[in-house]
Amino acid sequence: MPKSRPPYPAAFRQQMIELVQAGKTPAELSREFGCTAQTILNWVGQAARDQGRPLPGKDGLSNAEREELTRLRRENRRLQMERDILAKATAWFAGRNGGTSTSSSGS
Repeated sequence: MPKSRPPYPAAFRQQMIELVQAGKTPAELSREFGCTAQTILNWVGQAARDQGRPLPGKDGLSNAEREELTRLRRENRRLQMERDILAKATAWFAGRNGGTSTSSSGS
């Protein structure tokens, strides 16, 4: 099982991104700073998506899109729950009033 470590600080990630953009390779930075080259590549790719210019072959969601998707999924679950509650309440009231519907229609 791989070791789990706390996330790298945002300032450190930003520094790695800037160093890659300045011409250093992720492999060089990996050896120098102790994080994996793949991790650095992931940070660079996410930064590019966030800036609206994804790297070729690296499609994905920006952080803003990911946050919006999370918010919309949460709202969708809430709306579905409200719909289900209203449907059950409607059925309950229809069943309750259906059997005793002898109101003032005759006399």
